[in-house]
Amino acid sequence: MGRIAHGRPIANISPFDRSKAQGKIMLVIPGQKGKDVCDPNAGFSRREILRVGGSAMLGLSLGGLLQSEALAKAEGGKSGGPGWGKANSVIMIYLQGGPSHLDLWDPKIDVPDNVKSVFKPISTKLTGVQFMETLPKLAQVNDKMTLMRAVSYTPNGLFNHTAAIYQMMTGYTTDKVSASGQLEPPSPKDFPHFGSNIIDLRPPTEPMLPFVMMPRPLQESNVIGKGGTAGFLGRAYDPYTLYPPGGDMDMNKMDKINVDDLKLRPEVSSRRLAKRARLRELINKGMPDIEKAVAKYDLPAYYEKALSLILSGRARKAFDLKAESNSTREKYGKNTFGQSLLLARRLVEAGTRVVQVNWPKVANSDNHSWDHHKDLPKRMKTQSAPMLDAGLSSLIADLDERGMLDETLVICVGEFGRSPKRGVSTSGNGNSADGRDHWPYCYTGCIAGAGIKRGYVHGKSDSTGSAPVSGQIHPTELLATVYHAMGLDPRTIRYNHLNQPREMVKGDVVSKLFA
Repeated sequence: MGRIAHGRPIANISPFDRSKAQGKIMLVIPGQKGKDVCDPNAGFSRREILRVGGSAMLGLSLGGLLQSEALAKAEGGKSGGPGWGKANSVIMIYLQGGPSHLDLWDPKIDVPDNVKSVFKPISTKLTGVQFMETLPKLAQVNDKMTLMRAVSYTPNGLFNHTAAIYQMMTGYTTDKVSASGQLEPPSPKDFPHFGSNIIDLRPPTEPMLPFVMMPRPLQESNVIGKGGTAGFLGRAYDPYTLYPPGGDMDMNKMDKINVDDLKLRPEVSSRRLAKRARLRELINKGMPDIEKAVAKYDLPAYYEKALSLILSGRARKAFDLKAESNSTREKYGKNTFGQSLLLARRLVEAGTRVVQVNWPKVANSDNHSWDHHKDLPKRMKTQSAPMLDAGLSSLIADLDERGMLDETLVICVGEFGRSPKRGVSTSGNGNSADGRDHWPYCYTGCIAGAGIKRGYVHGKSDSTGSAPVSGQIHPTELLATVYHAMGLDPRTIRYNHLNQPREMVKGDVVSKLFA
């Protein structure tokens, strides 16, 4: 939806879009072969269909801008139920690497020594619910969120970081998994990241960046960005990426933010801006009847609104972290992760629809990562856990104090947890006696805001944290819940690069998460 069709049908979302897909409203743009208004390298024929209200100018879906909140109303008749359409924006905090649930927020006490955590359990704001001593600040705000203690899936074959990340971001798995469990690099054939689907079907109503990913790409070894693109939806729905210069161990990277670092792929944004005048001229001269047909959608106003993003100071102001007090910045944590979460709040406040903060370290790496195959006690205590504790607790409290949590869905999760037994191999990797391997069968994540229950624990793991006892949530169900909260039917049909219909996700909404 909301894009040049490129010869593919578009999912039927509303009567207006349905009429477009049936050819009732269309504009033919003449051009030379290989000089399509979207991609000069695509080699399309000299006559391509541009559906009015369907071009993604500057990465903002014009069709969606015409519809804006009407989309949620149109979908509301098909879905509904607890939590439907409560979210206005989404912040995904992605703990790539796979944190150990047993050493953070699912304590197990009476267990064998090779399962028991070296950390001690502590009380939280919820009676009878304990965290580990690694999360003292988060323990004081867990009355504002839901803890999911039985996120679980059974991998198909060896399932290392990349394959697991791809599933968590898109809701789909792929057949092309290497012997190491890694995938091929990102491809235009990939399934879309959930954020790409959201901004296509429900774009921002403000002239603001629709989807931002920071402060580094999703990555395992040399496979970079898999699961983090719009895939077959087209590059116009890729996230804007903010990856400040500096290595992963540079804790001051966010101080080097330059708005110029935030950019869509050049072949999308720069050419579209350059052809702005030409497209407007073609619309005005060639299709007066179409202008009349869409007059009630106030096309010129929405068109200018989308283009005004380039001229607006809204994004620049949002990226100015120095506008925050030093005490606020200290509270979030003066490190890449903490400042990224603070920036996520500022972006959502300014109108960004989807923000994803990836843990600022390669998934399968050592210092500061969650991939604790070795040195877990030291690295968890001094590196990863303190950053998560300060950053996430501050974000939840900050959103709540500002009244933003009611309309902002916050998810914090990794691609898997860690093995209950220390020193064993579950993924083909070597592990020291104090390390834990990958464990997708049962782990913990949290979700808050936008109608999600406060002070609730959903699901339960067994005595060793090895398997769900109740309340299991598959990654596809978690994504279905995200779509639902955004007022989108998870089963909405999208068309892939082969014109084949595909559901956004084949999962059911976990309605018990909502109040």
